[in-house]
Amino acid sequence: MTHSLTVARRLLATVLAFPAGLLAQRPADITPSVVLDRHTLGDIQVDRVGQRIAFTVTGPPKGDFRDTDIWVYDRARQEARRFASSPKSDASPRWSPDGATLAFVSDRGGSRQLYLMATAGGEAQVVTEQKGGVGNIAWSPDGSRIAFTGRDPVPAEEEAGIKEKKDARVVERNVRPERLWIFDVGSRSTKSLTAAPWSLSEIAWAPDGSRLFAIASDEVNAEKETERFVEVSADSGLVRPLQQPKGPFGGLGVSPDGRWLSYTAAPVDGPSPHDLFVIPVDGGEPRNLTRALDRPISSVSWIDARTIAIAFDEGFSTRLARVSLDGRVDTLPALPVLPSGGTPAGGGAVAFIGQSTIEAPELWLRDASGNAQRLTSINGRWRERWVGATEPASFKSFDGKTIDARIIKPAGYREGTRVPLAVLVHGGPTGRWADRYENWGQLLAARGYAVLYPNIRGSSGYGHAFIESNRADWGGGDFKDVMAGVDAMVARGIADSTKLVIGGWSYGGYMSAWAVTQTNRFKAAINGAGLSDLASEYGTEASAIYDRWFFGTPYENLKEFIESSPITYIKQARTPTLILQGEADPTDPIGQAQQFYRGLRHYEVPVEFIVYPREGHGIREEQHQLDLLGRVIEWFDRWTGASVK
Repeated sequence: MTHSLTVARRLLATVLAFPAGLLAQRPADITPSVVLDRHTLGDIQVDRVGQRIAFTVTGPPKGDFRDTDIWVYDRARQEARRFASSPKSDASPRWSPDGATLAFVSDRGGSRQLYLMATAGGEAQVVTEQKGGVGNIAWSPDGSRIAFTGRDPVPAEEEAGIKEKKDARVVERNVRPERLWIFDVGSRSTKSLTAAPWSLSEIAWAPDGSRLFAIASDEVNAEKETERFVEVSADSGLVRPLQQPKGPFGGLGVSPDGRWLSYTAAPVDGPSPHDLFVIPVDGGEPRNLTRALDRPISSVSWIDARTIAIAFDEGFSTRLARVSLDGRVDTLPALPVLPSGGTPAGGGAVAFIGQSTIEAPELWLRDASGNAQRLTSINGRWRERWVGATEPASFKSFDGKTIDARIIKPAGYREGTRVPLAVLVHGGPTGRWADRYENWGQLLAARGYAVLYPNIRGSSGYGHAFIESNRADWGGGDFKDVMAGVDAMVARGIADSTKLVIGGWSYGGYMSAWAVTQTNRFKAAINGAGLSDLASEYGTEASAIYDRWFFGTPYENLKEFIESSPITYIKQARTPTLILQGEADPTDPIGQAQQFYRGLRHYEVPVEFIVYPREGHGIREEQHQLDLLGRVIEWFDRWTGASVK
């Protein structure tokens, strides 16, 4: 897009007001290809003495692939280096107990296999030939064995049938379980420990190496939660069921003394894990350690036999804390960036991936004195790119409840000037907006839009009661929160009431679809992977367990499903709508988009329906992402007249 001389001058004035490090790039230079040019970091693993930190670095999308490499930061040398790299993906780095070897999983040979590499240097060696591939991996405490999960290969007769198009399958029967295997480092031999019907996901060794703990299921059933904790003998493979927490749970950990299992789960009832729990390995009742904290726990690591390091989400931020077995929570001072993957690094230090709206992801370390330092510059070029900073924009909703929000004002914004406003709604609904870079908003802010990020009721990070306030009320209080935010931005003199737009993905797409059937105030809407008919969504999505918490089932509560479905009110829609959908989406199947598109077409509402082949719930391929981001800009510009020529 070209820019008028007036706007160009305004943008230049804005750039001149930014710190010197940001002068290298103007807002006008922020394009879809630029916002995708970022590396993501994750899976922090600290060696036993806390001197080396392994982590993964995933590059920008290239074609239909994103390359992942393993890096290691050496605290003594104060340098980071790429440790394992290949044209494919190297992931899941795990230090041997003595620190001499790093195990990891790679598909450099075709399928995901287990590799070992000496930390002193040398070539990586593949040590498994699993036809079904390798999943999670974990070193035994003495370093003599590596446990891993792996699916059974497709049976030969079934594989032959697929080639001959004899590929009918029985749903929930032709599912290959994820078995537990043991690789012996000394003999280089592999043996299977478990068999069907058991299928394991997360695994962790007991400190004495005699057994493993796992989250496992012996029943494939998409209609109910069947996973539980089990104990597996490291010699015989005997599986002994332990406890089955209520509701969804995850994040298995084992205390250093082997007495406790840790995990996250909802406090009593809920759609997603929230609080930190421990249960005695030898039996006993679960203990909620963070009930008083009442914030969702995002990472868990044992420090010693009585203390656990956690990260918890609080509004737009994330905090680090230490939790004792008696439930005492010691919250650490706030950090200058949003942390994730907080991992103890010895001597009271914590390693984490740090980022914010204006800081690209890097490896950080908080020392025992509380000083936080960025250790890497993998995304260093982003310190010279224009980024729209967020500002607090909280507002009162219809019932007096304060809704936390942030706003990015457009490049070159002058106070008192009314500009187009884009309201973006997050996914979930138990998701949240946080202090991190978001592509749609940055592209729009660079082009003259104010962008509002409201954490409406149902969002995570404000306590479990706030999540519950959205139960069986989609399109109710949450939508009123959205509109209260719009009214607040108009009242504050920021938003042009004639140039309002709304967009989102998943639940955010649902909220956009709902909005266009409830109000004509928006000039345009974007429905990304949204929901239009909650009853048919329930019957066609891969698993309805999450949605069931909100509405029950349509077999008993059909009226509630109908009343909260945008398609029910489609004849009221007048707003031009762009529908974006992955063709192979199992979470919000393409039928949801098709129904809404057909309804809008029937009532002659301006609509475009874009389908991305091969894509699931998230759009991953490079050209598809570029296409999508370009359409977001063009669609809003077209209907607001906000495009700058």
